[in-house]
Amino acid sequence: MIRRCNSKDKDRLYLIINEAAIAYSGKIPPDCYHEPNMPMDELKREMERITFYGWEEKGKLIGVMGIERISDVTLIRHTYVLPRWQRRGIAGKLLNYLNGVVATPHLLVGTWAAADWAISFYKKHGFEMMSHKDKLLQAYWDISHRQIEESVVLGMVSR
Repeated sequence: MIRRCNSKDKDRLYLIINEAAIAYSGKIPPDCYHEPNMPMDELKREMERITFYGWEEKGKLIGVMGIERISDVTLIRHTYVLPRWQRRGIAGKLLNYLNGVVATPHLLVGTWAAADWAISFYKKHGFEMMSHKDKLLQAYWDISHRQIEESVVLGMVSR
């Protein structure tokens, strides 16, 4: 079941995001990787501007995906599924659901260039690599120059 998350879900979001983000360890540059991936104070700030949706199994959130509208685009943010629940189509169901509620013509997602599993996932769901990624990352994300160097942007026209 997919539902919109709220402030009561912050501890569960924290767990899901940080457990799933361990996949980046050893994949992205060491100077870009840290644990926890998202400290609680950062998550609270993110929840003020990002709308999170979650997939529930037996009353517990096991996967999350956020959307953030910025001007004329919607960003897909923080796609994470608990490791033991991965490869069951949960992220795809969340993505399809959110694609149906987006009110902008374009969806963008940024991810680490070394996260080949994430890039493959988004390509499988109709996203394409964007050639002007630096410009997009500077326009729509608030990230360091180092992260811009190590990231890619994929995009698609929303339904």
